[in-house]
Amino acid sequence: MDEKEFDYMNVIPLVDVMLVLLTIVLTTSTLIASGMINVSLPKASAEHKEILKNQIISIDKGGAVYLNSSVVTLDGLQNKMLLLDKQTPVLIRADRDIRLQVFVDVLDVVKNLEFKRVSLQTEKRKGGMGEWVTN
Repeated sequence: MDEKEFDYMNVIPLVDVMLVLLTIVLTTSTLIASGMINVSLPKASAEHKEILKNQIISIDKGGAVYLNSSVVTLDGLQNKMLLLDKQTPVLIRADRDIRLQVFVDVLDVVKNLEFKRVSLQTEKRKGGMGEWVTN
């Protein structure tokens, strides 16, 4: 009995696996780029979109402080920020419903370390005083 020779390689399963991997990478990178910490931003008259290679400090609704998606204490935040150049942009994202004292404590850490480029992320106000744009 003659056996049929192996003439070609079936690449369809390989393409299927690569498409699944591509989907996983794109989904993961979208979560990382958009920020994984859920924060309802406060409103301001203008939206600020200057985001370079910032150090992102987030404060969630419960008052937990994050540095680049890692939970930190105020002392931990100060220790990690001490290692950075003072010209590094720092973006603070704070939920609008947090206690003011938590925000002031974080701002105090950044101010005492004398960072030169500090900004606060907000959402743009749509029109009059009562109309808001949600992103």
